[in-house]
Amino acid sequence: MLEKLGIGIIGCGNISETYLTLGPLFRGLDLKAVADINMDAAHARAAEFGVLAYTVEELLAADDIDIVVNLTIPAAHYDISRRILEAGKHVYSEKPFVLSLKEGQALLELAEQKGLRIGSAPDTFLGGSHQQCRSLIDSGAIGKVGSGTCHVMSRGMEHWHPNPAFFFKDGGGPILDLGPYYLTNLVQLLGPIKTVSALTSIPSPKRTITSEQRYGETISVETETTVHALLEFHSGAVITFGASWDVKDHNHNHMELYGETGTLYGPDPNFFGGAVRIADENGVPVDLPAWQHPFGEPNQQHDSMGALANYRAAGLSDMAMGILEGRAHRCNHALALHVADVMFSILTSGRERRFVELETTCTRPDAFLKEHAAQMLLSSSQDLVAD
Repeated sequence: MLEKLGIGIIGCGNISETYLTLGPLFRGLDLKAVADINMDAAHARAAEFGVLAYTVEELLAADDIDIVVNLTIPAAHYDISRRILEAGKHVYSEKPFVLSLKEGQALLELAEQKGLRIGSAPDTFLGGSHQQCRSLIDSGAIGKVGSGTCHVMSRGMEHWHPNPAFFFKDGGGPILDLGPYYLTNLVQLLGPIKTVSALTSIPSPKRTITSEQRYGETISVETETTVHALLEFHSGAVITFGASWDVKDHNHNHMELYGETGTLYGPDPNFFGGAVRIADENGVPVDLPAWQHPFGEPNQQHDSMGALANYRAAGLSDMAMGILEGRAHRCNHALALHVADVMFSILTSGRERRFVELETTCTRPDAFLKEHAAQMLLSSSQDLVAD
């Protein structure tokens, strides 16, 4: 049996560095080549990481590429993923993997016709802290979850990102850019979502870039940057979800789940690690010791946030190993499409001011225990890697 699958990457922007840096940590991945419509960018990444630089057409035609990672901008995700599947290769996409339900269903139909797989980020829910939360819920530590809150709010992307304009166009905004991390984690904790409702707005139609590369340029905002939503799960839980790029500061926890016998405080689903707390039936909070999970161990030094656990490409590795072992992978098409359906429905609800019933569903991905993570890693990653 093959031990690795050949991996090619289309899109050599910021996120490609993460996949090329962290990919070698994992089993099943043989990083071979990168491609971009800008060949200067492709050659620069190839030289930096010791892989080949191809045109998009050359990469899609390469016999030794089994999975292509789609790291293009969201507006190009569907077209590139379709081309990857038509070339007879599995596709793993960055989020959001499509910008409409119709696109997602078309890709699924094409993949099924060709016997290929689709995977999609985010994979942060595989992190040790989030799997600790999963274990606590599954073991009944706080009883059945009836409600909760989830928040991701900041002052926006234009203050740090070198090219932030696309975040404020169709396919961007906090709900489609950051929502996948939080909604995917909620689904892996509580199961699929049944109904949503929302109020949405664009408080600032114009925004000024203050990051260095394009300092002073003005962006026209074309998508909602503040979202307040209610999520009704098939389990019966009702969660308040807030996503905004119009908030200078706040004191909301990223995630709180309220059960019959306690409360669970979860860490930021944008990251793999973080502290987990619970409160007992008397409302007394308890800080839990860090779970001994390989994907909770810091392996990267961030300039402003210190030591972080960063295992992006774990979902890609789980997909590759799933193909090699003949089993399902966790960051799968059904999960990604359901989360996309939730996000599109939230935006529809806000625009049309009505409740929206979800058209899709999915099963909770299998728990990702410490033994699964240990088997996925090629070696210990305790040595910090510069961000």
